[in-house]
Amino acid sequence: MPTASINNHEMYYEIHGSGAPAVCMGGWGTYCHGGEKGLARGLTDQYKVLVFDYRGIGQSTDDPHTTASMRLYAEDLIRLLDYLNWTNVHLIGLVGMGCCIGQEVAINRPDLVRSMVNMGAWASCDEYLSDQLNLFRCVHRDSGFLTFQEFVCIYSFLPEFYNKNKHRLLGPDGQWRELKDNYVTHERLVEACLTHDTIDRLELIQAPTLIIHAAKDMVTGPRTTLPLERGICGAEGVTMKNAAHVVAGKEQKIEFCNTLFSFLDKH
Repeated sequence: MPTASINNHEMYYEIHGSGAPAVCMGGWGTYCHGGEKGLARGLTDQYKVLVFDYRGIGQSTDDPHTTASMRLYAEDLIRLLDYLNWTNVHLIGLVGMGCCIGQEVAINRPDLVRSMVNMGAWASCDEYLSDQLNLFRCVHRDSGFLTFQEFVCIYSFLPEFYNKNKHRLLGPDGQWRELKDNYVTHERLVEACLTHDTIDRLELIQAPTLIIHAAKDMVTGPRTTLPLERGICGAEGVTMKNAAHVVAGKEQKIEFCNTLFSFLDKH
């Protein structure tokens, strides 16, 4: 599988499907190594989709002497897109730092961006989000990965879904498995999330933008996503009334896909 020597590290990436170029980014994990199965159903039938491992995740290396910041992770993606000679790209951020990376790319390299999607995002951390992210990190450090995993799952999924799928969500092969035995990377990812701040630069984003508000998200709900819709000129906002931090379950996934493809088809 391909890697590229980019921005002082080895960056692992995969390309799936064919069509107009799109990049999909999530939170503290990867859509690589079989994770592409978690992409919106039908996306790779219509688009050529780039997914990649963040620094320190999967097969991407990291330089611990480099200060972790969202600008650093965005620069990794910018240089990868330049390396691939990709422009006019749909940036799809699905919950968490992938959205923040998209914001930085749209601000600093607007020539690369055809459209942008943010869900479960923020422009800057308020005290509530900052304390949550710090707490997640401390639980991982002090109580271990499995306790961290359970703690974050309880925040991230609706109770009904968690009750039915706990056996799949938890364990060494469950959610956020990329962070197992990898606390140092988790610490650096959290630091980038905490220091992310585009609130005074959102007006610089010119790409057509969709902001999806997850009404039942206890981490990055409308409290943190509405400022994005208000701050980005012409941004379109859509509310998923029954969505938590992670879109899960057949009905939610269908609703999400309909919303996503409706937006992408227009742009």
